Amino acid sequence: MPISARNQLAGKIVELTLGDIMAHVVVRVGKNQVESVITRRSAEELGLKKGDTVTVVIKSTEVMLAKS
Repeated sequence: MPISARNQLAGKIVELTLGDIMAHVVVRVGKNQVESVITRRSAEELGLKKGDTVTVVIKSTEVMLAKS
């Protein structure tokens, strides 16, 4: 599926917590983790489960950077 967002990171789901309405998804990207909160319905429709390989797509007007 083509998408306009350029910030795409491949990773693996390491934690998935399903609530009544929302789902908390933690994705390992290299040595880092990205956390996302999506609707439970979306998580179920995607069939997400721990260990799945996914692409994290970031589309934001504000991304903060810190110099190491």
